[in-house]
Amino acid sequence: MRILFDSKISQFKTPFGTLTPGQNCTLHIHIPSTVQATAVTCLIRNEDQSPALSVPMEYQKKKGAYDIFGGRFSFQTVGLYFYHFRIDTKTGSFSLFKQGDNTNMEQGDLWQVSCIPADFTTPDWAKGALMYQIFPDRFRQSGKCDLTGKLQPYTVHKHWDEEVDWKPTPEGLVLNNDFFGGNFKGITEKMGYLASLGVEILYLNPVSKSFSSHRYDTGDYKTPDPMLGTAEDFSAMCNAAHSHGIKVILDGVYSHTGSDSLYFDKKKSFGGKGAYCTKDSPFYPWFSFLQYPDRYRCWWDFDTLPTVNKMEPSFVDYIITGKDSVVAHWLKLGADGFRLDVVDELPNEFVALLKKRIREIRKDALLVGEVWEDASNKSAYDVRRRYFVDGVLDSAMNYPFRTAILNFMRGWDDGRGLRNVVMTIAENYPPQVLCCNMNMLGTHDTPRILTALVDDYEGSREENAKRKLSRSMREEATERLYMASFLQYTLPGMPSLYYGDEAGMEGCKDPFNRRTYPWGHEDQDLLSHFRRLGQLRKHPVLRTGDIEFFQAGEHRLGFSRSLDGKKLRVYLNRSGDSWDIPAGKILLAHNMHTVAPNWLTLSPMGFCVVEET
Repeated sequence: MRILFDSKISQFKTPFGTLTPGQNCTLHIHIPSTVQATAVTCLIRNEDQSPALSVPMEYQKKKGAYDIFGGRFSFQTVGLYFYHFRIDTKTGSFSLFKQGDNTNMEQGDLWQVSCIPADFTTPDWAKGALMYQIFPDRFRQSGKCDLTGKLQPYTVHKHWDEEVDWKPTPEGLVLNNDFFGGNFKGITEKMGYLASLGVEILYLNPVSKSFSSHRYDTGDYKTPDPMLGTAEDFSAMCNAAHSHGIKVILDGVYSHTGSDSLYFDKKKSFGGKGAYCTKDSPFYPWFSFLQYPDRYRCWWDFDTLPTVNKMEPSFVDYIITGKDSVVAHWLKLGADGFRLDVVDELPNEFVALLKKRIREIRKDALLVGEVWEDASNKSAYDVRRRYFVDGVLDSAMNYPFRTAILNFMRGWDDGRGLRNVVMTIAENYPPQVLCCNMNMLGTHDTPRILTALVDDYEGSREENAKRKLSRSMREEATERLYMASFLQYTLPGMPSLYYGDEAGMEGCKDPFNRRTYPWGHEDQDLLSHFRRLGQLRKHPVLRTGDIEFFQAGEHRLGFSRSLDGKKLRVYLNRSGDSWDIPAGKILLAHNMHTVAPNWLTLSPMGFCVVEET
């Protein structure tokens, strides 16, 4: 017999998940009577591992073969806390740690609980909303692009459906300076299309004037890239989005600039007043030179991306606190929030200042962070990140969900791992963040989801450029995408659709995941599926309801979403056998049929969501 404690179940811990200052938390632990426990203590430490609380667990009752001990505690200070148990017996004592899904008597991981600010709120409009991510150069072009002021050199493709440039220069560099001419007007003209998918948030990769097509090498923070259009074009796009009930968020790239920029100006494209050109530059304090001017700190050793001193007062003023700061500038033009690129490279203080300022300008502005791990306990550069305990990030990119869904769909996990990932994130994240979490299957940094669902190929750029899914692989990938996207749209958070995934685009990693949208060549069946998912997602229970699993294993998943007395049941059958499930009001189904008045059958690769009546 094992000691029983599962922090995800109310039988052992209430309330579920995070706490606020002064809120009581009750723990119960079930210890086999044969252990002969005489005393139980819950030992709680701060994130820096200094002791915080020692909570005595009193004997309460005997239940079957178990002795039940219970205790209560609360925190007065926000922060990240970890705990384990010490159990005294008649013959000695031992510590009980968390180890994976279960507990044991050997040293292992600690349980986690966060205390978050009581006044931490996230925008209501973002909770459970459907997001659509666009790589601006590759979505759609309308009219001709004004190339006046475009940073050189660059090339413009003659045809929309040409392959992206991937060949390196003779020096071995991949410049990413080929353009297709996607622009603000093109996005504006497709706002009705986005609305037909159910989109409520439009997330754009960087739009500021830059040398490269990805535009993460910022040239001028406050000026749109001329190829995209003008500030007026941007505002017109935002207005069109708002008229369709769609918010707009932008990529905020504040850990580094481009070397070819107003601020660094290595090529003197901006008049030779940047930090590289003169120490008298007002931007000189932004950068760290090891040997002026040619040796300087740069992002991941790319000398085209000099890193900035984030807390340099003039940089903070320029980006955040100044009257016409960068964030103020774009919010006033019509943006509704930001996604912070590599947020773990920004100091906690910087992120907190930025959140404070955007909420001063727009009380419901959204702030999303790029985090590839569990954002609640993220450490980077030996510093614990305080995204939730300081109430600064409203949302994080939910890569843990993406990995778990891929593992389940590829058959590498029978469902148990996915349940554990989902419930761990649900437990560790504040509920107001959980329903705003950016749940994506594909992004500009990952292979296309259609490819990732069947293909593990790791080849050279030349090989990846030529690689296409075979007919049988594409059919299998499409069937898996039906189920993976259904799962994405029914889990808590904001489903995020990477442009073209709904059309059946495929491709390996960068730059082949950044091809142009295939207008006129979409997979119409897949597109119809995503439109149905977009309509399903408007159900209030899916937007903000609680989640509880009742099946996870044997390649089958079953969970409920509940809100205000209403309940939806979600089923996915990844196994090779049929699965009989209780009937209900069917909201969406695939590969399902009725076998009896009160029973439904899911065929292999079938899924459905039913409403309890």
